[in-house]
Amino acid sequence: MRLDKYLSDMGVGTRSELKKDIRKGGAVVDGEVIKDPGHSVDASSRVVFKGSVIKYEEFVYYMLNKPAGVISASEDDREETVIDLIPEPKRRDLFPVGRLDRDTEGLLLITNDGALSHRLLSPKHHVDKVYYAEVSGILNESDVELFAEGLVLSDGLECMPADLKIISVSEDEYTSKAEITIREGKFHQVKRMFSSVGAEVTYLKRLSMGPLSLDQDLEPGECRRLSADELEALGV
Repeated sequence: MRLDKYLSDMGVGTRSELKKDIRKGGAVVDGEVIKDPGHSVDASSRVVFKGSVIKYEEFVYYMLNKPAGVISASEDDREETVIDLIPEPKRRDLFPVGRLDRDTEGLLLITNDGALSHRLLSPKHHVDKVYYAEVSGILNESDVELFAEGLVLSDGLECMPADLKIISVSEDEYTSKAEITIREGKFHQVKRMFSSVGAEVTYLKRLSMGPLSLDQDLEPGECRRLSADELEALGV
C-alpha cells in the first residue's frame, strides 16, 4: 500500500498532512528516508515517522462501556459519537458493531473488521445479546412465556423467541428489574418488546454480545483493547 495510506490507517494524521511531512523527510522506511508519499510498503516494512516506529495492524478491536447520551455512529458534525471516546491516536476506519440507543449503556465493540461485524449482527447467526433492564411495570411469569414464544409487536414485527429472567419486582414502586437475551437487533427492539407487555424501559444496559462480556472494571466512557482470549473466543 502507499506510505501515506499506511500512516493514515494507523491514525498518525490525515493524508494531506502526511504527504507534506513525508515530502519534508519525516518518514524512514527500512532505514531509508522516503520522500515519496506513494512509496509502496506493507505490514513487514519497518516504518519510522518523526522518530516513532509505526507498526501496521490490519484490524483493531476495542471494548467500550458506552455511556448514556452518546450516539452509536462513526462520525457526526453536531453530537459526540462512540468513536470520539476512543483515545488518540486512532484509526480513521473504525465503526461500532451495531448500535445502542442514545440513552442505552454498556458493551459496544469498536473495530474496523467488517467480516466480524457481519458475523455478530447477521440474524442467521443468532448471536445472543444480553441486556439488563429496569422497567416501569410489573413483570410476571406470563411475560416470560410470551417472550419465549416470540412476541408479535403492534406494528406486526415478529420477534424471535427471547429469554426473559425476572430479577426483582417492587409492587409498591410499580417497577421491575430483569435480564433479557435476544438473538436479533431490530430498531429499539428491547424497549418495544417490554412495551408490548405493558412495561416501559427506564434504564437499559447491554451486558454481553456472543462470547464477549462487558469488563466490569470499565467505567462508562472507558474502553480497552480486546484481550488475546477474547479475540480467540470471537474467532479472530
